[in-house]
Amino acid sequence: DTFLAIRGHDITVKSYKVESRITSRFAHTTVRSSVVNSGSKAQSIGFNVQIPKRAFISNFTMNVNGITFVGSVKEKTVARNLYAQARARGKAAGIVRCWTDMETFKTEVHVPPGSNIEFELHYQEMMHRKLGFYEHSLYLQPGRLVPQFQVDVYIFEPKGISMVQTPNTLGEQFTELIQAHIVFKPNIQQQRKCDTCTDSAIDGVLTVKYDVNRDSNAGELQVSDGHFVHFFAPSELSPLPKNIVFVIDVSGSMWGVKMKQTVEAMQAILDDLTVDDQFSIIDFNHNVRCWSEELVPGSTIQIADAKKYIENIKPSGGTNINEALMRAVQMLVKASNQNQIDPRSVSMIILVSDGDPTVGEIKLSTIQKNVKRVMREEFSLFSVGIGFDVDYDFLERIAMDNRGTAQRIYANHDAAEQLRSFYSQVSAPLLRRIQVQFPENSVSDVTQNVFDKYFRGSELVVAGKVLPSDSDTLTSFTTASAVSLTHQQITKPAALDFLAKQQHSFNGFARQMWAYITIKQLISDRSLASTAAKKRRITQRIMALAVEHQFVTPLTALLVESDDAKERLLADSPKDSKQGCCSGITTPPPTALLHVNCRLTCKNLSVSPPVDNDPHFIIHLPRSDMDVCFNIDSKPGHILNLVSDSGAGVVVNGQLISSKVSTKKLNTYFGTISIYYQPDGVSVTVSTSSIALSDGRSNHSFTWGATAEITQNGLRVSIVKNSHVKITINNNIQVMVLLHRVWKKHPVNVDFLGIYIPNDNQYSPLVHGLIGQFSTEPEVSVYDVHEGLDPLKKEATMEVKGNKLLVTRGWQKDYRHDKKRGSNIYCWFIHNSGKGFIDGHYTDYIVPDLNSFLQTP
Repeated sequence: DTFLAIRGHDITVKSYKVESRITSRFAHTTVRSSVVNSGSKAQSIGFNVQIPKRAFISNFTMNVNGITFVGSVKEKTVARNLYAQARARGKAAGIVRCWTDMETFKTEVHVPPGSNIEFELHYQEMMHRKLGFYEHSLYLQPGRLVPQFQVDVYIFEPKGISMVQTPNTLGEQFTELIQAHIVFKPNIQQQRKCDTCTDSAIDGVLTVKYDVNRDSNAGELQVSDGHFVHFFAPSELSPLPKNIVFVIDVSGSMWGVKMKQTVEAMQAILDDLTVDDQFSIIDFNHNVRCWSEELVPGSTIQIADAKKYIENIKPSGGTNINEALMRAVQMLVKASNQNQIDPRSVSMIILVSDGDPTVGEIKLSTIQKNVKRVMREEFSLFSVGIGFDVDYDFLERIAMDNRGTAQRIYANHDAAEQLRSFYSQVSAPLLRRIQVQFPENSVSDVTQNVFDKYFRGSELVVAGKVLPSDSDTLTSFTTASAVSLTHQQITKPAALDFLAKQQHSFNGFARQMWAYITIKQLISDRSLASTAAKKRRITQRIMALAVEHQFVTPLTALLVESDDAKERLLADSPKDSKQGCCSGITTPPPTALLHVNCRLTCKNLSVSPPVDNDPHFIIHLPRSDMDVCFNIDSKPGHILNLVSDSGAGVVVNGQLISSKVSTKKLNTYFGTISIYYQPDGVSVTVSTSSIALSDGRSNHSFTWGATAEITQNGLRVSIVKNSHVKITINNNIQVMVLLHRVWKKHPVNVDFLGIYIPNDNQYSPLVHGLIGQFSTEPEVSVYDVHEGLDPLKKEATMEVKGNKLLVTRGWQKDYRHDKKRGSNIYCWFIHNSGKGFIDGHYTDYIVPDLNSFLQTP
């Protein structure tokens, strides 16, 4: 059954609006919809919202024909009693439920014809930093065309936003400001699946990714309304060496796509290892086998051998998880005892499994105890559950119990990418045993402040209450072992006052964030509690906090009643759920089920204000009839060779400039393009201010305000005022340079140049360069096209020049025909500065000056 936000026959949806306010990594999202029963009968109208697993619902209100129902969070038993009393009086209007995994909020209300209903749901969550950014996802499935459809995402970050990415931007960088506002507002026509369709094409996930500016020491301490939040995300550190034992389930149930995807992911994961790392592989069914009995360095020979070993695995038989994990721990213990392990290094076990144990020890609680008993403090266990039948709860408990995390992976076409992405989150440990401390009597009720490890791209967050004091500052000290790190952060509580003045910021963020983190930590403590008494104490604490801060958790429910308290609804979990409401048991993520019409969602997203991206290249391959694009992440001042043809004596180079505001990730553009024709010694240098022509003896210079045509020997230059310049050499090689002007006082953007080189240029066989090398079209095949991590962008495998690359479907702008707005070119995007698609590495194309030819080896 397709998930639709609004359910019912003969209903009119007047509006559907989503607003998210993210303040200092804490998001408050409101979903509002206004509906009319336009049928001739009384009927049930449903309102469904998909919400992220990590979020807590904080309120739900509803207005039915002028009667307002307001929600309040109560302890579950209290709420049920009040609801039962209302039922007994015949006053209940319906039941609101939040499903076991908190993925879907559903409510239904039975109303007479002509009724007007307004639904409003609020939920809150903390943004977690992974792989260098925060990701905020909104599930948009109105299920029908809506006259007023609008999504607004407001981001407020006191330190400033370093990057914002939305589905249409392909990584473009945006404002260097404290706030960003992303709007998605398609009109009815734009919502249609096709020009005459009545179905809505909006069916998917809108994802906004962003990151914040950080001081070099990477600490940030914010104080607001009596609470503080401390963020810590250093990046200027080298990764620590790691010792990894991969434990892979090869039982019969892994046969087919699961094993194929695991092998594919392991190939990439093994490539990530360096000689400083040590590793081994254990594979298990009813028996346990070791590829190597002890840890070996990640050398090319060992990695090649390990890959071959994995490729030859044929899944069969049962599942002996207990013995496999025991063997993995023994391997690490032995290496540690024999001093084979660098004291600075990080040791971990990564378990990949798809099922319950069927052989050996099969009692889950016993396996958990066994592993905990033998694991040393300095080892971590990360577990990955593949597929839908896996006991993910067990894998999560065993990981949390041993200083690790778990991830569920869905056994579909992109499982390999999901697995690689999970590995990337733990593949670069930067610090061990980190402690965040505060001076005595300055704070209380501090959340977890000792962390086992810090991985690159993530963030450690500590929150608490600020105690009254004479001092107007708060100080924190962060220390870590194995690395000389002592970092002090000082803040003044007044520093965040400006947020209160912002219309769309969320003032109570620090207080709610503290409660959110505390409740999440208590819920995991509760699942690991060793005695019934401990569990009871934690339960009381969760209930008290959740009621005070109005969060629907596994132990609280949302009672919704009319102003006069005569009519009631209840948000609760279904009776038969052994998990209780919102426990975080996952179903397939919505992304696995959704199809997003990218053409629609991309063209209507507007972000204010936009900034053009780093030099991006679009290569058209006529034989394959496809466009391939890549960005080059180089530095301002660098000169990149685009075409170098020593046979024809032609060279085209571009020099990079940067945006006005510098960040960790600099925006660079072409500021100067030079075309040099060696036989006549003529060069044309195009900058954002002028076009200069030189033949070594005389120089001519033109401003962009002129329209002119100049011919010098074999070279013709045509300038179209304030638009573009065309350079033609010997009538057979052409280069067009476009001028992009921006508002002079723009805080970030600068004027820059675009360059277009036709495919039919006639070069000599010696031609090379970032663009020149593609004058001989390479053989390219693209296959295994599948939904990507971002459902708006398909992913695929591309084979080119003997390399297999993971590529992403996206848009780039071509400004040749529409100089102002540009036209969208659909292309396969190559990651890592064109790696694998261009010959060699992008740094091979950096040349010393504007007229330099490429030095061929």
